Amino acid sequence: MNILLWTLQALLAAHTAIGAGWKFFNSEQTVPSLSALPHSVWLLLIPIELICALGLLAPAIAPAIGYVVPLAATVIVGEMLMFAGLHLRSGTEGYGPVYYWLGVVVICAIIAAGRWFLAPL
Repeated sequence: MNILLWTLQALLAAHTAIGAGWKFFNSEQTVPSLSALPHSVWLLLIPIELICALGLLAPAIAPAIGYVVPLAATVIVGEMLMFAGLHLRSGTEGYGPVYYWLGVVVICAIIAAGRWFLAPL
């Protein structure tokens, strides 16, 4: 279980860091359903995502801070649910992005539950 969680954490950290980079080079207008986000919130998500990516991997260097892994995963869950909610409220056709964001939520939930209950660090 520990190997699976570390693998998921590394993949989610890479995904989150890449997402932060994408946000840096693209505006919220790129995804029409997210255009309701103020630009300042969009920019604030960049450091939050980078901190979460580091939080997912930090226990590899400092095991004493293993408690940050489920916290980082929970913050990512909040962001993904916000994106899904904005998409649904926008009335944009299609649910593809929502399925994607909910898939990330499931991975985060597995990591958070695993690190809280099954294989805490």
